[in-house]
Formats: sequence, structure tokens, C-alpha cells
Amino acid sequence: MVFKRLLGSIGVGGPTVDTVLEGGPFLPGGTVRGEVQLIGGKAEFDIERITLELVARVEAEHEDGEAEGVVVFDRIHVDGGFRLAANEHRSVAFALTLPWETPVTELRGQPLGVVLGVRTELAVAGAKDKGDLDQLTVQPLPVQEAVLEALGQLGFGFKSADLEYGRIGGTGQQLPFYQEIELTPAPQYAHAMREVEVTFLADPGGVEVVLEADKPGGIFSSGRDALTRFAVSHQSIGQYDWNTEVDSWIRQLVSSHGIPAPHGGGVYGHSHGAHGGHTHKDEHGHHAGGHRSGPGMGTVVAAGAAGLAVGVVGGMVAAEVVDEVGDFFEGDEEEPEEEDGGDEG
Repeated sequence: MVFKRLLGSIGVGGPTVDTVLEGGPFLPGGTVRGEVQLIGGKAEFDIERITLELVARVEAEHEDGEAEGVVVFDRIHVDGGFRLAANEHRSVAFALTLPWETPVTELRGQPLGVVLGVRTELAVAGAKDKGDLDQLTVQPLPVQEAVLEALGQLGFGFKSADLEYGRIGGTGQQLPFYQEIELTPAPQYAHAMREVEVTFLADPGGVEVVLEADKPGGIFSSGRDALTRFAVSHQSIGQYDWNTEVDSWIRQLVSSHGIPAPHGGGVYGHSHGAHGGHTHKDEHGHHAGGHRSGPGMGTVVAAGAAGLAVGVVGGMVAAEVVDEVGDFFEGDEEEPEEEDGGDEG
């Protein structure tokens, strides 16, 4: 699929720009290729710079609630320093490498409600034209999809997904924001949590899976969060019984924070997790990189229409997803500021 949007022109009779993205959906850490196609205006123009930006609409929590802002999380210089003749057609090829922590926007073709964009900036004689946006569709890495599919097969349900400004303490997070995929608990864990949030922090070696449970409060106590982390390599996709592995993670998350585990089997005990938290939470745990070798299931991501891929995300209604990318990115472009003492540091 090729995404193509006409960008605004700089002044009356100025040049126009089409940015074409080739292929898609894309993978975190993958390469986005395309062309910036220029059409000259009624006169010659000096093109000083062509820049591509990766942008995302991100939420920031503060004392009075939440705010939203557009965050630029990567930028590359494509070309510049040439004169574009009147009515001249010129194409500039580019290759943009996505950060490994680029958020996931869809799962098995179903949108998660997170929208990213590639914005083209054209600088002509000192003037800059931000133009419109090309929608960027990103699907999960095989390990990420295997974890989500296992959660769906275990009975967890999709609730929402968003991007939160801030950092998760004790992790190797690189971007100034992170993605939270919120799930309703499986029936066997409903007594232990109101919801569970999944965050993936990928790098060239693997994926750190951060699980956070919103624990229910009692009559004399309020609910609080429990958080733990697990590391898996990209090569582990065929080494796990993912349903068993992910269930063991949930059991460890539950039992390590003093919540009774469901009846019928104990913690499997083969995974090695690292306990940590957001910057305002406990960060005394230590990262452990061990992995469990279980019965091979092959590439779980190729397993039919089972699990979260269809059973959970497929239940989303269209109204929950932003209809127009352009409308989504309208508004002031200001990065949300971090709040001292706020929920996300």
C-alpha cells in the first residue's frame, strides 16, 4: 500500500510536495522507503532543506488531569541546497529507519487507536512549510505479537492503547514516551487486578516486556499498582510455549506482590524477571536476562485466527479509532512537559 498526501504549497505560485511511502505496514526497527516528489512553482525557488519527521500524539498526566501534544521522536535530513526551476518535477528517494521503540498501531490489520505520522518539512528561502501528514502504520515484532496473542488466548481482553509521556524507571527506554496497551483481566485473575497494562521496549537484541497490574482496593485500602519486567530475545520466538510462558509472567506479577494466585497449578518458575517501576515507583529490583526454554511451538504469530489478534482486537468498534489522521494531529505542536511528582515522572 502506498500512502500519498498532498502537502501545502509555500506561498502563491510556490512549489508543492508529495511524499510517497512505499510498502507498509512497517516494523519497529525497520526501514521506511519512499520518495519526496517536488513540483516547481511559477518561478525558480531555492530549496534549502527537505526534512522528514516522525511524529506522535502523546498524553501527559499532571495534577489537573491529562494533556495532549505532538511529539517529534525522530528527524532526518533528506536533501537540500539546490534550485528548483519553474514547473520542474524532481524526486528525492529516502530511507528512514524507525526506532526500535516505535509504537505499534495495529495488530493483524486491526487498528489499536494509536496514530503516528511522517511529516515532510520543506524550507524554501528561509520559510518552512510543515504540510500535512502521511499516516504511518506499524505492526508488532514477532515476539510482541506472540505475547499479545498469548494474553488473548489466556482470556485477557483489549481495552485501549495510548502513548504516555515519561519514562519507566529501571529500563533501557530511549524515547521520551512509551506505549501502554491496557487489557481487562482474564476471569481467573479478576480477583487480583482491575486491568493489566503491557509495554514493549524493544532494542536490536530483544524486547523488554513491562507488565503493570492495577490492583483492586479493599474496604480499608485503596488500589495500587504492581509492576514487573521480563526480557526475551528476538530469536526466542520458536523456543517458547507462549501461553505457558506468559501465564507464568502473570502469576509471578500476582504472587510477587502479595496477591493469591489462582487455583490449579503454581508458578511455573522457569522465567527470570526483573522487577522495577515507573520513576515514581520502587526501582530496587535488578534486571535478569535469563530465558526459559520450553517445548517449541514454532512461530506462534502464524497461528490462525486465535488469541488476541482476532478475539480481542477484532472486537473493537470503529468509533474508538481516530477516523482522520489530519484531524488527529491538529492543534499546537508542543511537547508535554514532565511534571514533578506526576504519575509518569
